[in-house]
Amino acid sequence: MKRILVPTDFSEHAEGALKVASQIAKKNNSEIIILHLLELPSQMNDAVLGGASIPETMLFMKKANEMLDQVSSRPYLDGIPITEIVKIDKPIHGITQVSKEYEIDLIVMGSHGSSGIEELLIGSNTEKVVRNSEIPVLVIKKDTTNFNASTIVFASDFSEEAKEPFKKFLKFTKAFDSKIHLVTICTPNSFKPTHELQKTIDAFVTEFNLTNYSAHIYNDTNIEKGIINFSNSINADIIGMCTHGRTGFAHFFNGSISEGLVNHAIRPVLTFKI
Repeated sequence: MKRILVPTDFSEHAEGALKVASQIAKKNNSEIIILHLLELPSQMNDAVLGGASIPETMLFMKKANEMLDQVSSRPYLDGIPITEIVKIDKPIHGITQVSKEYEIDLIVMGSHGSSGIEELLIGSNTEKVVRNSEIPVLVIKKDTTNFNASTIVFASDFSEEAKEPFKKFLKFTKAFDSKIHLVTICTPNSFKPTHELQKTIDAFVTEFNLTNYSAHIYNDTNIEKGIINFSNSINADIIGMCTHGRTGFAHFFNGSISEGLVNHAIRPVLTFKI
């Protein structure tokens, strides 16, 4: 894990994400890229792209750079290589471009995590990043002074398409020597006998050299509640799952489930796109 990207809007939630990123970076000797995106009104944006020097735009850029300098000088970032970026771009496009350009390994974002997608950190941008990012996204809900990843849930249906995301998940857990709790949720709408579900999990696990793990089948009224309630029952540090970049696909990877977790789970949520 060489490079961690932390988009910031200078809110307390973004600060919480940066604190967690700093702890991960120290554990893995990683660099942190702190990104602030200026989304200007369309007429100003057109002028900037056309090469015009607009005083207001320069003022916004200057102020953003000053605030980024302040953020980068936080004591908890001491000893960590920091790169500051201020870009004029739409949030999703800007995050995607910087992720590719800097070969980012992990994106860490903050979220209010209340109810309703509009209550996310930067409008619905956290939710959109979770749905579309090819890079793992860790969503932080609250200020975490001592970030812990010793107990991690991986919720899945353990189908063939979950294998590649699971490999990325294992890279993250190895860095923290985590105990992995594999769980599949059985609901009234997607009922399968326990022996079938257990057989599916066992077949999935055989392809990976897992030692510190346990497997669970959890019953609940829907998948999102099942993941949250199971994670609460074992006092998990992080909830991990994979998601499609679209809704309406296989029920377990439906985008709305990961987005619902981002909104409603109090624990950090780690997502991997299939």
